[in-house]
Amino acid sequence: MSEFAFELELCTHLESRQEGIVARQLGAGVAAPGGRILDIVCVEPGPAFDERVAITSESIPDAAVASAVGTGRARYWKDAFDCHPDRARRAVDRALESGFFERDHTASAAASREYVRQTARYPDWYDRLVGIENKPDLGRPGDLESQLRTDVSLAVADEIVLATESYVTRAHLHRIPDDVGVWRVHRDDASRGLEIEVIREPASLPVDEPGIEPLAFEPGRTEIEVVSPESKARARRRLAERAYGKGWRTYEFPACKACQPVDADGATLPYCAWADRAVDATTECGPSCPGYEQTVAPAVDLEAERDRQTAWEADPDGTRRRQAGLDQFG
Repeated sequence: MSEFAFELELCTHLESRQEGIVARQLGAGVAAPGGRILDIVCVEPGPAFDERVAITSESIPDAAVASAVGTGRARYWKDAFDCHPDRARRAVDRALESGFFERDHTASAAASREYVRQTARYPDWYDRLVGIENKPDLGRPGDLESQLRTDVSLAVADEIVLATESYVTRAHLHRIPDDVGVWRVHRDDASRGLEIEVIREPASLPVDEPGIEPLAFEPGRTEIEVVSPESKARARRRLAERAYGKGWRTYEFPACKACQPVDADGATLPYCAWADRAVDATTECGPSCPGYEQTVAPAVDLEAERDRQTAWEADPDGTRRRQAGLDQFG
């Protein structure tokens, strides 16, 4: 199975068997946010998950959450951020569009400035974060060992798991950090479903302690940065928010007659009858493929599917309407 097909089928399996959020291809670095990409992230729900669902279907920008904008008295937006004004402006605009912020038109008109407030307090909506590295074929490991060592030493996720289709030998386990869990994933061709065999349980990583983030590797030398617990906490929040807004259905369907969308565990995948697997339409499909026959791409509403299958809501009521009269509490 290709890594792309493996990833989609594993996301489907995980989503159908657990609560919370499943997302894929998310940056998990701190000092270098795009320096480490996790294949899959599972976000376990916290005590106020339903409150987060009610606010918006989109990611809430971290700068808006960390700002001094609250739910009480409206604040002049420039005074509420401790970051570059351009970043603050982008965060305000996104927070307004998503419904996490609202404008106070009375205050803004009186001062000829834009005043904003939160429509709801940012909730304690997520708990543990589990990162999963997909490597169907351990015979072609690539940078697997260094990637997993980065995940363990940085410890942004509570647990890290390696998922593979390969038979896992003792030699494989010796090359994988002891704290990393190992799953062997079996495919049931009859049902097109998956079964997970737990080879090794993951250890709980010290997310509340400083982490070590490798930044560059050179012969005999590795450049690192020590990451504070506070920086890791913000990175975890960014990761959870990005996962909430993005999910894992971030693929397209090929405009090809060979594409026959397959429903597996409540998720519709871009299955190609010619390749006999799910395919990435953006990189694998087109006239250069021997099995390609151009047609109209299947009409599949992936956002509506996510809404039906999970606790995430595509169009929540929002929380703006709950804020009338809160000025008196400023």
